[in-house]
Amino acid sequence: MKPDSTVLVTGATGFIGARLVNALLQDGFRVRCLVRNRNNTLPKTVQQVEGDLLQPATIPAVVNGVDTAYYLVHSMAGKRAGFEERDRTAAGNFTVAADRARVRRVIYLGGLGEVAAKLSEHLASRLEVANILKSGRFSTTILRAAVIIGSGGASYEMIRHLVERLPVMITPRWVSTKCQPIAVADVIRYLVGCLKDERTAGEVFDIGGPEVLTYREMMEHFAKIRGRFTTIIPVPLLTPRLSSYWVGLITPVKPSISMPLIEGLKNEVICRDNRIRDLLPMALTGYDDTLRQALAESSGK
Repeated sequence: MKPDSTVLVTGATGFIGARLVNALLQDGFRVRCLVRNRNNTLPKTVQQVEGDLLQPATIPAVVNGVDTAYYLVHSMAGKRAGFEERDRTAAGNFTVAADRARVRRVIYLGGLGEVAAKLSEHLASRLEVANILKSGRFSTTILRAAVIIGSGGASYEMIRHLVERLPVMITPRWVSTKCQPIAVADVIRYLVGCLKDERTAGEVFDIGGPEVLTYREMMEHFAKIRGRFTTIIPVPLLTPRLSSYWVGLITPVKPSISMPLIEGLKNEVICRDNRIRDLLPMALTGYDDTLRQALAESSGK
């Protein structure tokens, strides 16, 4: 992209978006942020444009003059019911407006999960949004991430509060599901790397950390680092939906977020395609070091 081109970040105040905005500014990019209302937490050097992807009339001002846009929007932070429809509508409205504005590229952060594996509502919605964006005339880069670990992220906060508050956990069988957790800092490096490398345009990549772990092992690693004793007892009759209720009681993560995430834990999320490691080589952060970084960031807040 041209040096003076504008990069749009949607979801700019979120877990991923806020970190991405800072990384783009550090690399000298001109950054525009979609906001519903002016936000004082964003750096003063970004351009803030008010809009709402569920209100089509507000979107042209957001995308006009944009070369590349990051699509980081999801609706789980709102009410639990109907988040799939809100995500579908937002992606469709964005695609229409971006086509009219002749946006050149879109980079989307979605989720891993195989279609044949009977995806949860959350993972199926992420896949649907990817397909809607791919229908646009712009070139779409899709990063399919496993569990993203970092301070303030829903997955990390659920693990942290469960381990720190429950010395004994009775869990459903999803604790044996395998996943490939990735540090949020590595996700940001991939997102920025895709912007810089045109070879990633129009491609779909799986991104994950260097280790494959079960959710049980993820919690046990956290407990060891924190010096906690925890016993995890899987039982076959406790469904992910039922377990989401006690997670809601134990952790500060909103039920509208925790319930879809936990229902998705039945799906194995492992990278099947590692091509991005050749295109954008980097030393991926190990899970234990990722936890330590997240803990350090949490304690510094």
